[in-house]
Amino acid sequence: MGKSNISITYQTSPRDRPVSAILVRAAAGDPRRGWLTAGGQTFPVALGRGGILANKREGDGGTPRGTFRPRQVWWRADRHARPRTFLPVRAIRPEDAWCEDPGDRHYNQPVRREAGQGGDRLRRDDHLYDFIVEIDHNTEPRIAHRGSAVFLHLARDNFGPTAGCVSMTKSAMLRLLQRIGPETKIVIE
Repeated sequence: MGKSNISITYQTSPRDRPVSAILVRAAAGDPRRGWLTAGGQTFPVALGRGGILANKREGDGGTPRGTFRPRQVWWRADRHARPRTFLPVRAIRPEDAWCEDPGDRHYNQPVRREAGQGGDRLRRDDHLYDFIVEIDHNTEPRIAHRGSAVFLHLARDNFGPTAGCVSMTKSAMLRLLQRIGPETKIVIE
C-alpha cells in the first residue's frame, strides 16, 4: 500500500484574529461624542468633556489625540463572565486603583490602595469600570501632568462626557473585546 499525500488546510475567518486598527473620531457638532470603528462595525462613544486634544494635560478633560496600543482588560468578575478577547485579562480587586498624582512615582500606573487612600478606584459602585481596556497613553516614558487613567470603558446611560476616556455601551464593548489584541492600533483623531 502506498502512502497518501493528503493535506488539510484550515481557513480562518477575520473574526479568528484581532483587527489591526480601531479608529475613534469626534462626531460632527459635538466634540464630547464620537464614533469608534473596528472590523467594519461602528459604535457611538462618549469622549472627554474637553473633546479630543493634541496636547493632553492632567485634569483638562480631554481625550488624547494619537495612536495607542491596548495593554490589558480589567473586568468585574463579581458582575460578569470573563470576556472573550485576545488581550490579557485581569479581574478587578477591591484594592485596585490608578495613580493620578503627577508627583507620585507611580503616576499613571495601577496601584493598590486601602480604604481611605487616594487614587481612581477601579472597583466602582456604578458600572462604568465593569470592563476597562488599559491603553499605553503616557506610559513610555511616563511624563508628569501629561494625563493618566485614559481607558476605554463603559458609558453612562446618557452618554455623558468622560474625564478623558472613550466610553461605550456594554454590548459594543463586548463586541470590541472579541476583536482587539495587543498589536491593534487605537487611533484617536
